[in-house]
Amino acid sequence: MRRSVIEKSYVVPALLLTLLCAPSIAQAQAKQAGAPMAAPKLSAELLAARTALDKYNDPYVAVRDGYFSTVACIDFPHGGQDGPVVYKPGAMGVHFLNMGNVGPQLDPAKPQVLIYEPVAGRLKLVAAEWFMPKQVAAGKAPMIFGQTLLGPMYGHEPIMPKELEHYDLHVWLWKENPKGVFESTNSAVKCDPKAPYTHAEGMHH
Repeated sequence: MRRSVIEKSYVVPALLLTLLCAPSIAQAQAKQAGAPMAAPKLSAELLAARTALDKYNDPYVAVRDGYFSTVACIDFPHGGQDGPVVYKPGAMGVHFLNMGNVGPQLDPAKPQVLIYEPVAGRLKLVAAEWFMPKQVAAGKAPMIFGQTLLGPMYGHEPIMPKELEHYDLHVWLWKENPKGVFESTNSAVKCDPKAPYTHAEGMHH
């Protein structure tokens, strides 16, 4: 009887400790697997845009809708600058570009670019980008979601010609960005430095 009481006195605290530690263990495993630790905090307008674009979590659906991979995983390990745009250290990821969506109007449901992060051999949707060539913008920086697109800047070689000056806005709809939803780079996004498709940037594209 005495032994049974002693065993229970150890088992109950141990069980409580296991239950308390479980969320931390799960978070650590998710972080190790490359999953975001928390969903980004989004306005109602951004949540609506994300819902409309959730189908592109499957990159094959994106390809069927006219988004084509630019292959390179764009990384700014030391940050950089492109004209008036300053990039903080972090990565962008792999851009899928849909030229059919390029025009003088910006639509929340039709971004010109989808951005994926390579995670364990798969492409994980992390952001969308609204993009407008300088020539199409006719001298006025476009806006969407109450934000003015950054630029104008040169085209991002090697994924587009340098001569393609444009404005753009990255919106991290699926993966939290520690620096903000509209920041161009995301320190939580990783490009494999050993992968042949990774393009690490210096001070410019």
